[in-house]
Formats: sequence, C-alpha cells, structure tokens
Amino acid sequence: MKIVSTEFVKSATAPEHYPRDKRPEIAFMGRSNVGKSSLINSLLGVKGLARTSSTPGRTQLINFFLINQAFYFVDLPGYGYARVPTAIKETWGQMIETYLANRQNLVLSIAITDSRHNPTPLDLMMRDWLEANQQPFIVVATKADKLSSNQLRASLKCAEAVMGEGKVIAYSAVTRKGVEQIWREISRRVR
Repeated sequence: MKIVSTEFVKSATAPEHYPRDKRPEIAFMGRSNVGKSSLINSLLGVKGLARTSSTPGRTQLINFFLINQAFYFVDLPGYGYARVPTAIKETWGQMIETYLANRQNLVLSIAITDSRHNPTPLDLMMRDWLEANQQPFIVVATKADKLSSNQLRASLKCAEAVMGEGKVIAYSAVTRKGVEQIWREISRRVR
C-alpha cells in the first residue's frame, strides 16, 4: 500500500473522545516496550509519528493516527510492566478493554510480541480475550533482526504453538522484514 498522508488526530481515554467518523481502525497492542510505536512508524515510513521510548509505559492514552484519509492506526497503551503507578496501569486495562469490546470501527487487531522472548501469560490472556470476543487479529513478532536465522525460526515455531491463530509474522523495524505480509493483512480489511 502506498502511504500518501499520515496525521496524528487525537488521544482519547473514553468512547466519547474517539473519532466520530466511520473509517476502519487497526489497533496495535502488546506488552509495554514491545515495539508498538516503532512498528507503526516503520510501517508508515515516518519517524516520530508515534512516540517511542526505551522507558516502558510511554504510551498512556489511546492514540489515533489517520492514514491516507481512509483509515486509522490506533496505538493502545502497553500492558504488563511499566514504570507507572499501579492505579494508572489498571486504568489502561479498562481503557483498552472498553475500546476493544465496543468499537465497531475496529476491523483488525495486531497483537505484538517480542521475538526474543516466549509469549507471556498476558499475551495469552489478550489472545484468549480476542478469540472469545470474535475479534479478528494477527500476531506480529517484533525485533526479528536481533536474532540469528535459526533463533528466529525456533522463536516463531514456539510463538505459533502458543499463540495459535495461524502463522506469526516476524517483523523488524530495522530491516523491514515482514512489512509486505502485514500490509497484506491490513489491506484486506480496510478496502
């Protein structure tokens, strides 16, 4: 897909703050510091659209980015470890669940894992929730450039066994490995 325009539209904490148009939305979710914002920036070929940080928990709101004036990328707060108070993390969970459970514009969720680590119990809980609520999703294993070919193959095999849902897509923001596969999945749902 050719990207001709990208723009940050708004941050939201509740449904009344979400964009009101009916454009399709692709949600990006995963543990804190797994590379959600880097994945968004890399897919779009834009630096700094979604804020990145080495500090877990940088994304604290639901961020909407309008792509090609046709659909949204939605960057959700990370779950799991983050250097923020427990009360804030609990708010994130409620915010994420409200968005995922009620957003009719949501056409695809991208569940992101780190290829260097096995999926965590929180990743499995997210997968179970998506499946139970019949939400379409794909699994993307980021940071694939940090592993050798053999290590990556073993990591993907483990992730596929644990996460199910067909093939896990290996992705690298550095080499752009997997970009075409992810865009194919997105394009099927936004046209």
